[in-house]
Amino acid sequence: MDYQDVFVEFWEHVKESAKADRFAKLTMAKTIGKPNLRNIFLRPAQTSEGFRVLLKLRYRSRETEDEETEVTLDEAYEVVKSHLRKSFFSVVLFTTTKDISFKINKKGAGSITESAPTFNEVRLAQKDDE
Repeated sequence: MDYQDVFVEFWEHVKESAKADRFAKLTMAKTIGKPNLRNIFLRPAQTSEGFRVLLKLRYRSRETEDEETEVTLDEAYEVVKSHLRKSFFSVVLFTTTKDISFKINKKGAGSITESAPTFNEVRLAQKDDE
């Protein structure tokens, strides 16, 4: 199945986990080539405006400062989606009940796998937190 369709399904897991207070972290890693952008992280950040995430872009180069912004899940979706297959082949959602991995193979097909949870509690993000 085309990776875009599978990614929409994966993002439903992200939204579900946030709604159920199980969202612990989301990580984009496994870069394509050696781009300056090394990782993208999302951590939950409860605010007076409701559920938001701290979006962190981590760079390889010491000359490029890491970026952190607080965004909605919809805004985070657009950022994550824009880096799929351009910078990253995989996205991992960590929840308190299971870890869910989304991967794109060389032919452009997407897949979702589940595994035992890495985190057993949700820790709200602080600036400069990973």
